[in-house]
Amino acid sequence: MQTSIKILLLTLFFLVSCKPSKTISIKPGELNTDTDQSIRPVYHNSRSKVFDLVHTSLKVNFNWKKRYMNAVAEITLHPHFYPDSMLVLDARGFLINSLTIKNAVAPITTEYIYRNDSLIIKLDRTYNRNEDFTVVIDYVARPDELVSGGSAAITNDKGLYFINPDGKDLNKPIQIWTQGETQEASAWFPTIDAPNQKMTQEISITVDSMMQTLSNGLLIKSVDNHDGTRTDVWKQSLPHAPYLAMMAIGEFYVIKDQWRGKEVSYYVEPYYAKSSVKVFANTPEMMEFFSNRLGVPFPWEKYAQIVVRDYVSGSMENSSATLHGEFMQMDERQMLDFDGEEYISHELFHQWFGDLVTCESWSNTPLNESFASYGEYLWNEYHFGQDFADYNLHADLGKYLREAKSRRSNLIRFNYEDQEDMFDRHSYEKGACILHMLRKYLGDDTFFSSLKLYLTRNQFKSVEVHDLRLAFEEVSGEDLNWFFNQWFFDKGHPEL
Repeated sequence: MQTSIKILLLTLFFLVSCKPSKTISIKPGELNTDTDQSIRPVYHNSRSKVFDLVHTSLKVNFNWKKRYMNAVAEITLHPHFYPDSMLVLDARGFLINSLTIKNAVAPITTEYIYRNDSLIIKLDRTYNRNEDFTVVIDYVARPDELVSGGSAAITNDKGLYFINPDGKDLNKPIQIWTQGETQEASAWFPTIDAPNQKMTQEISITVDSMMQTLSNGLLIKSVDNHDGTRTDVWKQSLPHAPYLAMMAIGEFYVIKDQWRGKEVSYYVEPYYAKSSVKVFANTPEMMEFFSNRLGVPFPWEKYAQIVVRDYVSGSMENSSATLHGEFMQMDERQMLDFDGEEYISHELFHQWFGDLVTCESWSNTPLNESFASYGEYLWNEYHFGQDFADYNLHADLGKYLREAKSRRSNLIRFNYEDQEDMFDRHSYEKGACILHMLRKYLGDDTFFSSLKLYLTRNQFKSVEVHDLRLAFEEVSGEDLNWFFNQWFFDKGHPEL
C-alpha cells in the first residue's frame, strides 16, 4: 500500500513539474475524425455567479398603442465572492433612457455598453462581496419589436404580452401579462436571468382605474392618481428566482378565499365568475394537504391563480401567483369533461418544488417538473383514491414510452441544444414515475421525511439533484448513488 502511494505521488509530481515544450491548438476542422467519430455535444454548465441579485424594484406604466412598457428599475446586487467593478445584466430589446448608480448624495452617472442583449455597466468603483449597490435604469421595453422565438413547450419568448390592446376584437378582453420561464424575464426587466439567482422584489404598476393588477407577494398600497389611473404596489418579501416574477393586468373578477389566514384568490373574466368558484374550489384543501404531507407549510405570503387569454403554454407557477391559460375558464357543462385539477395541483406543488427550492440550472429541470407532476399523483391518491391515481400515473408512463420510441435521454442532462428541450416527457412523466418508484422502495415515512429535510435545508436556495440524493441518504442511512446513477444520470428503461 505504501509503495503504491509513493509511486502515485512520484507520478503526479512528474506530471505537474514537466511543462510541454509548446502549446498545441486545434483549429476548427482539424479534429482527427479517425479516432473521434462524433462531435462532443455542448456542455451546459450552471450560470457562473459573478454577482448576486438582492432586490429588484420596478415602476411601470404602459403605452397600449405602441405596446411599450415604460419603466424604471432599481436593481440591488453585490459581488458573489471576488471584488468586481464591471456588471453584466441581461436585457432584451430595451431602449435605455438613462443609467445611474444610486447614491445618498446624488445619482452617479456611469458608462455602459448595450449590445447582444447584454447591458455591460462600469461601476463607480470596485465593490466587495459584503457591499450592496443599486443601479437605476430608466428604459422602455418593446416586446413586439423583438425577434421572437419559442418552442413546443413555450411557443413564444418575448416575455411581455399585450392582448387586444386596441380593443378591436370585441370577443377578447384587453390584458397584459408576463411569462418568465425559461429566460424571458429579461425581456421586461433587466436582471441576471438565471435560475440560480434569488431576489426579493417590489413592483409599482400604474394602470387605468377600471383594471385589476396582480403580481407576486402582497398588495401593500393602492393609490388613486386622480387622473383616471391607479398605482398598485406589490411587494414580495421572500426571495425567488427572476423567471418567477410576474405581472398581469386586465378587467378581472376577483374571487376571494383563504387558507390559514392567508389570502387565496382567483382572477377570471367576469362571465366565468360563477363557474370559476367551482373550478378552483379545492385549492385551500390542496394547500392544506400538501402542507401536511410535506411537513412544510405553504411558504408564500398569499396564493393567487389568474386565467389569461392567448397564453403561450399551459400554466406557470410564478411564486404566489400561478397563471393559467384560458382553457381553465369553463362553464358547468364543460366541467363535466374536464375539471382542471391536474393543472391546479401541478402548479401548486411547484410552489414548494421549483419556487421555494429551485433547480440551479435547466439541466436539473426534473427537480421542478418531475415533482410537480408527482404532486398530481399525490392529490389524486388523497382526493380520488389510489386506483384513480395509479391509472393516471400509468397514463404518464405511456406518454414517456411513446416519446422514448424516438428519443431516450438522461433525466438530468447537460447536452441539450436549447434549455426548453428539457421540458419533455422525460422531465415530467418519467420523472414522476421514478419518484414513485423511489417512494415504494424506501417507504412513505422515509420518503416524505426526506422531502421535508430537502425543502427545509434548501429553502429559498437553488439546488442540483445531488442535494436531493443527500437528503434521502441522510434520512434513510442508505447509499443511494446506485439509484440516482441508474435513473437520473442514465437513459432508458427496463423492457420486459
